[in-house]
Amino acid sequence: MGSENNGLISSEAPLRPPVARSNRDWWPNQLDVSVLHQNPPAGDPMDGTFDYAEEFKSLDLDALKADVHTVMTTSQDWWPADYGHYGPLFIRMAWHSAGTYRISDGRGGAGSGDQRFAPLNSWPDNASLDKARRLLWPVKKKYGKKISWADLMVLAGNVALESMGFKTFGFAGGRKDVWAPEEINWGTEDTWLGDQRYSGDRDLAKPYGAVQMGLIYVNPEGPNGNPDALAAARDIRETFGRMAMNDEETVALIAGGHTFGKAHGAANPDRNVGPEPEAAPSRRWASAGRTRTAPARVATPSPAASRVPGRPRRRPGTTASSRRCSASSGSRRPARPARRSGSRPTPPPRGSCRTPTTRPSATRR
Repeated sequence: MGSENNGLISSEAPLRPPVARSNRDWWPNQLDVSVLHQNPPAGDPMDGTFDYAEEFKSLDLDALKADVHTVMTTSQDWWPADYGHYGPLFIRMAWHSAGTYRISDGRGGAGSGDQRFAPLNSWPDNASLDKARRLLWPVKKKYGKKISWADLMVLAGNVALESMGFKTFGFAGGRKDVWAPEEINWGTEDTWLGDQRYSGDRDLAKPYGAVQMGLIYVNPEGPNGNPDALAAARDIRETFGRMAMNDEETVALIAGGHTFGKAHGAANPDRNVGPEPEAAPSRRWASAGRTRTAPARVATPSPAASRVPGRPRRRPGTTASSRRCSASSGSRRPARPARRSGSRPTPPPRGSCRTPTTRPSATRR
């Protein structure tokens, strides 16, 4: 025990035991049957008589929604809300919870709350969603086993939409949580954004739905970061079709969903981007994420969609998607929005003197 830290283990110390050889190391072709007993009863903190459907029935849903709304409109210093409203962040969390679903094998989706676990909690596409779940923790703690994480994440998205004036179909609960990471074939690549899943004329292998490792669906900057609209349309149709969506539903989700919130991406990644949650040191487990500091988030806004919750002003003859496209240069680098004569850019939040900027990738809220 070193005297320099009074015998205490450093909070930065990696919690790695000595690595021993497993049977799989010795016999790599051994049949893997672990997928047959995922989420075993031994890992479930509930007792054997727990019935989530009955617990959910006893829930005061209106009170829960009111508490979610309070959290959503109460900005926290450790992760400030854009214009005092976390709604867009909650919408993104809910969509990314559902957006892993694929029709080929029925894997993924919002039915189990597995966004809390690796690898999904650390995918590049899920950056900062750990903050959304951390914001909801007081609500989860209050209602306990009456609301699962799977249901709470989806409900938070509903409450956010309703708070902005959107009329939802309602909410159907009953999603049971898993209590450990699931073994799902998300791809064979060993690097984030790897795309060794294509053959021939860009034929996406089955059972995959996403175009690259660590993404929910398609690359928002275009195929492999190339801003080619026609190539992007092909990827979008294929991937969203594998998520059980037709063209109309796809347009509603992409064009409609990205009218909420704003992007944050114009910061220096060397100074402001930290490790993903699974790679974070133990002292940051409660608030880990790829953005190191809340001040970095506030100081470098990149407005890329509606700047405040609610309905944006509309120019005659335009749609939300056309306005977004006209405001983007198509570059992956932050660009100044195209401006018509007489138009005024929306000022950045918190009295910042920075010029509003935008980027095509409006997924980092």
